Amino acid sequence: MWCAIYKSSKKTGSYLYIERKDDFERVPEALLAQFLAPELVMVINLDKREHLGFADIKRVKAELVENGFYLQLPPPVDNLLKAHRLAKGIEE
Repeated sequence: MWCAIYKSSKKTGSYLYIERKDDFERVPEALLAQFLAPELVMVINLDKREHLGFADIKRVKAELVENGFYLQLPPPVDNLLKAHRLAKGIEE
């Protein structure tokens, strides 16, 4: 199974996986609007990979078949100040 991976020019760390390069037909308009101008990162064969960076490869494949796309969002940013305050017992 081949797929094309695009990064968002608006939101760092957001990636859109689609079935075929430049074929955004199955991607909702609202999602494309949020992505602005998607930038092609690479085209890969998922069957020849055991894992992907931060995405679950089985989930990516399933969503590509079911929805025609997979959206990878960046992990949430840790609030280090809040964690430090909690560790020190400081109330907010």
